[in-house]
Amino acid sequence: TTEPKAGSFAAVLEAVDQLSIEEQEDLTRIVRRRLAQQGRLQVLEDVRDAEAEFAAGGCPVATVAEIMDMILK
Repeated sequence: TTEPKAGSFAAVLEAVDQLSIEEQEDLTRIVRRRLAQQGRLQVLEDVRDAEAEFAAGGCPVATVAEIMDMILK
């Protein structure tokens, strides 16, 4: 994501104020859907990174008991 220009956030808020209530509600739904999609994409990226790390041997297979022993040491 690119960094917004200084003052652009305030300008967006002012523009939103000019919308009708219905338009503001529509905008809210659209933004929420976009945020949810971005979150899903981030999870997918994290999973792919973890799978690659595991495939490369970066994560040894261990039981829960073994993991707890490592944590508590």
